[in-house]
Amino acid sequence: MTSVFRGTRSLAAVFVTVLFSTGLTPQDRAAHCVTLAEQRLPNTTITAAQAVTGGSFTPPRFANPIRGLPPFCRVAGVIAPTSDSRIQFEVWLPLDDWNGRFAGVGNGGWAGSISFGDLAGQLRRGYAAASTDTGHEAQPGADAARFAFEHPERLIDFAYRAHHETAVAAKALVEAFYGEAAAYSYWIGCSSGGYEGLMEAQRFPGDFDGIVAGAPANNWTRLMSGDLDATLAVLQDPDTYLPLSALGALYRGVLASCDGDDGVVDGVLEDPRACDFDPGALACEAGEAPGACLTAAQVEAARRVYRGLRDPVTGAQLYPGLAPGSEPFWPNRDREFPFTIPVAYFKWLVFADPEWDWKTFQFEDPADYRAFLEAESSLAPILNATNPDLRDFRARGGKLLQYHGWSDGLIAPQNSIDYYESVISLLDEGRRDRAAALAEVRSFYRMFMAPGAGHCGGGPGPSSFDMLTVLEQWVEQGVAPNQVLATHAIAGVIDRSRPLCPYPEVAVYGGVGDINEAASFACRAPEATEERGGGGPAPPNLE
Repeated sequence: MTSVFRGTRSLAAVFVTVLFSTGLTPQDRAAHCVTLAEQRLPNTTITAAQAVTGGSFTPPRFANPIRGLPPFCRVAGVIAPTSDSRIQFEVWLPLDDWNGRFAGVGNGGWAGSISFGDLAGQLRRGYAAASTDTGHEAQPGADAARFAFEHPERLIDFAYRAHHETAVAAKALVEAFYGEAAAYSYWIGCSSGGYEGLMEAQRFPGDFDGIVAGAPANNWTRLMSGDLDATLAVLQDPDTYLPLSALGALYRGVLASCDGDDGVVDGVLEDPRACDFDPGALACEAGEAPGACLTAAQVEAARRVYRGLRDPVTGAQLYPGLAPGSEPFWPNRDREFPFTIPVAYFKWLVFADPEWDWKTFQFEDPADYRAFLEAESSLAPILNATNPDLRDFRARGGKLLQYHGWSDGLIAPQNSIDYYESVISLLDEGRRDRAAALAEVRSFYRMFMAPGAGHCGGGPGPSSFDMLTVLEQWVEQGVAPNQVLATHAIAGVIDRSRPLCPYPEVAVYGGVGDINEAASFACRAPEATEERGGGGPAPPNLE
């Protein structure tokens, strides 16, 4: 796919290309970097252009430097597409050994800061890279969404405009510095970064040739509502609180009930949807002290978290619950400090009330339910990246890789499946030929569910993998990924590997070989399982 800046080239651009390809000294490159401060870009002010050559850099307001950096040109700026916008961004450009590629990197939570660590990671790979704070400075806790209170343009900047504007400005700076456009442009992000990647594919399909969207928070308004419901389930009533001992009991109960259903006993569920565990199996009997067992109120709280948010009037599923096996990563551990990301959404956007108290909310209450519906009507069109129509992205040659850990305790893994299925349904277009529609989707978009992986990494299952290299091979060489190698390590030593399979396939044990070796598994239809194995890492200790 041709970059949006791969058009006519000025004589100055050609001259810079010659300089960079014919023995330009480090001093010349550093001097050229400084001249980027004079670049004139639409609605953009360049605030810094400096060569960083000492191997480390301390970002603004950081206490410690980022070390191990190759020499690079750092450009910082502010974009103001509206009178109420102030989108800060940074672009890091290798002074030596640029690989000819550009990468946009994503944010987490409500954003509000430059992703300096991810910039550094891409710089070390040889990429020119860009990041944005999405138009606001981060605030702590339940004030994280305060930036959008009575500032609708800032909400749009956060939702989608900031990343598009940054991509446009960054590509212009890449071309100005190197004298040629990036050969390929990629997006890499997880959580909010995954959401941002899907938003790019849906709204700005020409910005990136390839996108890695991990654990995407793309159904933003429903995610906030589902996470608040899980918070209320556990923390609103003292009797429903699930301490570590209860979470540990649930996790062990899930493994005892379902671990071997996928053909191996390894502390990981290949597809938790097949697990029929009911927390009621752990209900305390008469005279039994809570701890290893659950009270009736705790059983109902756990069921509510697994079940997900239901419409209190119609009973329809509004957002999926968390998967069995994710219990070690459920976020609401402290009764006085709930998971603040959804609380911030309701406080500053749904109710727009600085005094709103999350403990008073009930989805069943008519006034609260009405506020939820009104917010869905007004905010979902801005905040949600759920449009299944990716045909423009496909037509431009774009490739999309999505992944999600089954043990994610913050964003329900089923949400990723729901979105992927919606894309299949759109391309089916009434033909009622799911196999053909799936094949069409997989020609440009593949999703990988990671058993036992937590939110954007961690967990008892293999959760370390290099999706960007896989994406490069697909975009640049036409090699579509039929599996992705994932590993798990303890103290830096790999103790397990496993193939991640393109949905809806799962990794099936072949009946022979070490169950901790990827070679013992093959990607097959989900109903295929064979002989059972044993072993693998011990489950997390939640005593």
